[in-house]
Amino acid sequence: MKKVAVVTATRAEYGLLKPLLTLIDQEPEFTLQLIVTGAHLCKEFGLTYKEIEKDFKIDATLPIDLQENTDLSNSLAMAQLQTQFTLTCKQLQPDLIVILGDRYEMLSIATTATLLHIPIAHIHGGEITQGAVDDALRHAITKLSHLHFTSTQHYKKRVIQMGEEPSRVFHVGSLGVEALLNLPLLNKKELESVLKFSFKKKNLLITYHPQTLASMSPQEQIQKVLDALEELHDTGLIFTKANADAGGVIINEMIDTFVKKHPNAIAFTSLGQLRYFSTLKYVDGVVGNSSSGILEVPSFHITTIDIGERQKGRIAAQSVINTPIDTDAIKKAIETLYTPSWQTQLQKVTNPYFKVNTALNIIEILKKTHFHTLLTKKFYDLEC
Repeated sequence: MKKVAVVTATRAEYGLLKPLLTLIDQEPEFTLQLIVTGAHLCKEFGLTYKEIEKDFKIDATLPIDLQENTDLSNSLAMAQLQTQFTLTCKQLQPDLIVILGDRYEMLSIATTATLLHIPIAHIHGGEITQGAVDDALRHAITKLSHLHFTSTQHYKKRVIQMGEEPSRVFHVGSLGVEALLNLPLLNKKELESVLKFSFKKKNLLITYHPQTLASMSPQEQIQKVLDALEELHDTGLIFTKANADAGGVIINEMIDTFVKKHPNAIAFTSLGQLRYFSTLKYVDGVVGNSSSGILEVPSFHITTIDIGERQKGRIAAQSVINTPIDTDAIKKAIETLYTPSWQTQLQKVTNPYFKVNTALNIIEILKKTHFHTLLTKKFYDLEC
């Protein structure tokens, strides 16, 4: 049996990986090795490993120090993670490492796997997020990886443009989009009960992460957003807190202060996949800069107000309104969201990240692949 190790560090990433983890766990040819690290193990970010334990057996936990939540401390955490993952690989002896996305934790994982001669399958490569350091990390992970599963055909072409062999690059769609279409969602009464929050006539879901390459500080960034929401007293405001990027803790503290002063607002460290997708069913739109606003939200035919440049460069559906990190611009976008003409347009939106059987197609490709043959890579030159 092939030992397939999957690494997760954040709540969002786990939500995307869950359908794939289920299929790996059920596949007779594979042994799933689930490795949990990063924000999952931090009290400040909700100890979300407890949610994972309800679904799967965790084979290894790799705690890293994220309390300071600065660029310096995150860099040191990467070194800490590389040490721990090296020892974990020595123990588990995986045949393949599966990682998703673009976070700094995954670069540590990919670097370690490369040095230990363990092949890597990378999901969501080829994408661009110009406003975040994640953009460079994602491309670095692509060059360290041996199999590539992209969310659109355009991103497949970009991975090949980076010199990856076409026979190893597969357009499979987004795992998150597939997950939301297959997940039985809570009805409104059930959701209000678990959230302990009553929806109003108007409702917005807000998720804002630090834009790590912005000239503004995280405090300045989130203040612009909060100022735009300040006067929406007749609107239910549901916050999901920032991730473990540098500045995330500060943003979360400012969200907590805002919520204490506004009875129409509530905040969650993590909603989890079921509550998050169920909430999308009953809100008018999402506000912030989460990748989910680009990848999954369009499937609900609601608006994404994408703030700043964190997601700049990603293919976006027509339901996405881009705004700078500016209070007046955000207010104007919210006004646009509620206009009849915009609401009519939303019903015609298609999600560019949807493709049938995403997780199953990844599994079938892995089953056909001889992992030991992946380590030798050739640079694929495009014709000049």
